Amino acid sequence: MPIVTVQQGPRSVELKRELVKQITDAFVDAYRIPAETVQVWIQEYPADSWGAAGKLTADK
Repeated sequence: MPIVTVQQGPRSVELKRELVKQITDAFVDAYRIPAETVQVWIQEYPADSWGAAGKLTADK
């Protein structure tokens, strides 16, 4: 059973729903497995809890 973890900033429920569908479909197509065996976990972090290029995302 594949488990995919996505770490990201907050997104709408509609966008997360589409992301989960597309990730699941990719595993079904690539591995020829039932969709029911694919799990997608989304971990969201506020902009003041991560950064890139030496700056907090909240400061951009």
